[in-house]
Amino acid sequence: MAARAGAGAGGDDDIPLLDDLMPWSVRPLRTGRPWVTAPDTASLKARWARLVRAEGAERERLFGPTRSRGPRTPVAALPGQSTSTARFARESGPCPEPVRILHGPFDEQWLIPDHRLIDAARPELWRVADGHQLFAVEHGYVPQDAGPALSVTALLPDGHSAAGRPGRIRPLYRRPGGLEPNLAPGLLGLLRARHGDAVTAESVLAWIVTAARHSPAGCVVPLPADTTRWWAGVELGGELLRLQLRGARGGERPRLPGGRRPYVRAAVPAAPGTLEYDPGDEALLLGSGRISPVPAGAWEFRVGGVRMLELWFERRASADGADGLEAIRPRDWPREWTSELLELITVLALLTELRPRQQALADGPQLTTGDLRAAGVLPVAATARRPASVLDHQEEGPDGQFALL
Repeated sequence: MAARAGAGAGGDDDIPLLDDLMPWSVRPLRTGRPWVTAPDTASLKARWARLVRAEGAERERLFGPTRSRGPRTPVAALPGQSTSTARFARESGPCPEPVRILHGPFDEQWLIPDHRLIDAARPELWRVADGHQLFAVEHGYVPQDAGPALSVTALLPDGHSAAGRPGRIRPLYRRPGGLEPNLAPGLLGLLRARHGDAVTAESVLAWIVTAARHSPAGCVVPLPADTTRWWAGVELGGELLRLQLRGARGGERPRLPGGRRPYVRAAVPAAPGTLEYDPGDEALLLGSGRISPVPAGAWEFRVGGVRMLELWFERRASADGADGLEAIRPRDWPREWTSELLELITVLALLTELRPRQQALADGPQLTTGDLRAAGVLPVAATARRPASVLDHQEEGPDGQFALL
């Protein structure tokens, strides 16, 4: 098999698309109503309580009907969730326990896991979300975007885009239990023949995290032809994954070395109205609150041209302008948010420090799309782009009726 240097004469045309390497993808979730997600669980439970206390037209207004969902819409249960399937207009019980999700890149929030409230919940994702699953989430293409092309999470991702151009969600496995990797048929065999039998689905994902980059045609992933560069990229990808997973799957939570760790130097006030950065003192200013040291790389970390720290703060700042159930938020800044902010600063700082190593692995002999075609990996069979049938039990349909499978 011929290996060609660089990206080849066709530029990105010679580089495999992530869409071909991980062929099964799912569109982002569409909640239809913003109040079903929040940075804290107490707000979600208070919103639910307010809604179920309301009756008639008031419940309809607070619910926020769309063409897909209203209080009387018949809906099946979400896979893995035990929420009611009765019409929401008759709901009077307690709020389902919120689940942790990734709300766009790098922002961990909470969601009420009730299918009656979510316009497009993507049940196929919920069916394969378990303790083995990892999700690669593309960041939609934005011209001149120098940020990462994708992120990885062990949480259920909603695929929200900071720049308004959502990409796709790609589970690493097509079935629960870490079974059947979501990789193009034949890809693992090709990579093992070149780089050794130790190549696994997880090491392919690690390389993808290291090498993926934006292109107008979609996320592209250069595949190295040389084994030394492959395993260097896999090792680096393992570090990138560990940081993004934040302790999930038995890993350690990210920490900066002593002396560089961010600390709260002045307490965050009850209602910090502004967020500013002091580059001279490497300090993040939340109103009168002060956190330092905050490396410039963390402050400047962007996805789709949007600063992640600014976006994270805006989603938790004052509820001015919010109405309906979305206006129900914490009155004072919770201490948990400060802890989450410190960890986010750490993650972004460490990811920034790894960028030079990622760039150093970008050049070298590559396996091109032509090589993949010659090996029979491309074109990808249509069946690999569809979800696997993973139904091993009946799922409850609307009003408690079991779905006919």
